[in-house]
Amino acid sequence: MKLPVFNWSFHLIEFIPVERKWEIDEPIIRRRLSEFKNPRDPLWLAVFPEGTDYTEKKCIRSQEYAVEHGLPILKNVLLPKTKGFNCCLQELRSSIDAVYDITIAYKHRLPTFLDNVYGTDPSEVHIHINSIHVSDIPTSEDEVAAWLIERFRLKDELLSNFSKLGHFPNEGTEGDLSTLKCLVNFTAVVTGTGILTYLTLFSSVWFKVFVVSSCVFLTVTTCYSIHLPQLIGSPEVSTRAKVA
Repeated sequence: MKLPVFNWSFHLIEFIPVERKWEIDEPIIRRRLSEFKNPRDPLWLAVFPEGTDYTEKKCIRSQEYAVEHGLPILKNVLLPKTKGFNCCLQELRSSIDAVYDITIAYKHRLPTFLDNVYGTDPSEVHIHINSIHVSDIPTSEDEVAAWLIERFRLKDELLSNFSKLGHFPNEGTEGDLSTLKCLVNFTAVVTGTGILTYLTLFSSVWFKVFVVSSCVFLTVTTCYSIHLPQLIGSPEVSTRAKVA
């Protein structure tokens, strides 16, 4: 999380960086999640339990692991990493109402990384959402692991049926995007970017000082993992401020 610009974005939207080593990642995850418990700051936490993107090679390795450990053999998804999910659930159980099991399916073919880079949109995207109240999820680590694996077995079955039928069960429809609205949004983004670029390069020295200061601030906060919720808005800090 120390690369300029790219990782600044990750830092600002509060990604939790991991090293893929549980003994290192667990304290980092727990510390960051503890900062998300402020009741005045509504929480949406996106978790990808598979831990990586799907490829045929990874799927084969996942299936081999499943055979060795007596787990369901999945064809459309990878076996989930249960420790990270359980850690999130332990830390945030009292702060969340539900877990949303989201399954995304693409018609015809799965978009590649280069498709995303070049903005090549898939022809159709289907999204299935299942809301599970947090009280319906087990509490012990082993039961949570079994529950999550079962959810992925159902997810795999859902995707298999999608491949056959071309749609999810009880699926609704969505209207076409407004071309005018897309053009307005595109124009606004391009115009705003152009104005800020012009101001950065050709405006007064004070705006340049502001830009440089912002870059320095983002560099420092990223390198030292400083997060604004630690300084602003947390109940502990607010209490200390009132006492002082």
